[in-house]
Amino acid sequence: MKTFNAKKGEIVREWRHVDASDKVLGRLAVNIAVVLMGKNKPVYTRHVDTGDFVVVTNVDKMRVTGNKLDDKEYQRYSGHPGGLRRTSLRTMMQRKPAEVLRLAVRRMLPKGSLGNHMLKKLKIYSGPDHPHAAQQVKEMKLTVKNVGA
Repeated sequence: MKTFNAKKGEIVREWRHVDASDKVLGRLAVNIAVVLMGKNKPVYTRHVDTGDFVVVTNVDKMRVTGNKLDDKEYQRYSGHPGGLRRTSLRTMMQRKPAEVLRLAVRRMLPKGSLGNHMLKKLKIYSGPDHPHAAQQVKEMKLTVKNVGA
């Protein structure tokens, strides 16, 4: 028996839609990362991008559990002495909720150029509307249930 390896030209990609309202951030990010990588398909191959496109709407209505709004911090460093900047999750959710989800998904994807290519297939919108109606977007079924909903 031979091992199947997906080729770059043979991959059939679909467009999936997720409504993020009242979904938990981490559990939503896991499901999106799995679809972006293509792990939900039988043709999954580690070194080839076999995943689908994902459109996420209503990111501003996403929620987190526990004390993460105040305890979780995002750090960035300018490279200069004293250049460490910290931003709480509460502030990020108010200013850039799409960036919070994008960072959560990005950290679950493979590192390097393959992960960067997968991340480009993620389209995030704060409101309920998106410009991808022509792609015949299908609703995505989430596999991980919300806890505490």
